[in-house]
Amino acid sequence: MAGSLIRGIISRGVGGLYAVRPVFDGKYEPGTELLARARGSFRIQNITPLVGDVVTLAPADEMNEQAEPVHGTADRRQRGKKGDVRVDWVISEISGRKNSMIRPPLANLDYLFAVIPAASPEPDLLTVDKLTVIAENYGIESVIIVNKADLDRRRAAGIADIYSLAGYRVFTVSAETGDGMDGLAGFLGEISESGTGKGYVSGAFAGASGAGKSTLMTHLFPELGLATGAVSRKTERGRHTTRHVELYPTDAGNGDFWLADTPGFSLLDFTRFNFLPTDELPYSFREFADSMGKCRYRKCTHTKEEGCAVLEKLSRGEIPPSRHESYMKILEEQRSVPEWKRKQM
Repeated sequence: MAGSLIRGIISRGVGGLYAVRPVFDGKYEPGTELLARARGSFRIQNITPLVGDVVTLAPADEMNEQAEPVHGTADRRQRGKKGDVRVDWVISEISGRKNSMIRPPLANLDYLFAVIPAASPEPDLLTVDKLTVIAENYGIESVIIVNKADLDRRRAAGIADIYSLAGYRVFTVSAETGDGMDGLAGFLGEISESGTGKGYVSGAFAGASGAGKSTLMTHLFPELGLATGAVSRKTERGRHTTRHVELYPTDAGNGDFWLADTPGFSLLDFTRFNFLPTDELPYSFREFADSMGKCRYRKCTHTKEEGCAVLEKLSRGEIPPSRHESYMKILEEQRSVPEWKRKQM
């Protein structure tokens, strides 16, 4: 049976089924896609395949699962003359996940590219800081992109300084004029070539409405055309509320970079993070890390206490004031959640 197994990556959900893009010798073969169902035992084990999962496919007949037509699937590309789809493959195994999220439902994300405009609209630092909190909690590397730098170069430089000081990789660009885009494209090539233990590198672009995410993606990934643009424009208008997620393999120059189109990030649904223990929040701000355990009081909240190592670092200019302000605001949001709600999570 081993010779008939296929390894691949789930790229999207299709009406209860899963579209899997096979990967051969670590490389995606363009134009190939297989439709598969999850094996029955996954349901018993309460396991749900996610977009981004690295999976093993086996022929349905070898798994003692019938390859019956599926009625009413949402994917017209796979339909027969009668509107049915014959599913010949079964997801027999899901490889270990680097991370997994409920909203958006996505697994194995490596990079979160947080986009913030220098102007038009006004830059929202709190939104970016919340995104970095999400990323830190899931083990995702944040990359900050200051877009529309041509509109206000002084402010763009100031924002870049904030996140460079906080310990993040920062790119200052103008997707409209192309300034700085070569450096960002080169970075994508570097990380796609390095790969990870799971065999591919994936990333998502996120940010507040009007930050210019779709313009950035169109510039970086022109081969996708309208495939992502249509979805991204909807999310930027604030009316796209579906939980649809899709992975698109792109050629980053040195290897495949899998772009995740994730409306969940764009919609900035931070509800789950209001249920995190408040004492865990400081660890989501990486510039606080070397101060942890050095405060005078063991239960220091890093807000106003004497002898707080975080506040001392802030006073020395080693923590950007806006980052500490965001910490205070997010902490207050967490505290506003009633204890009885926390216990339900």
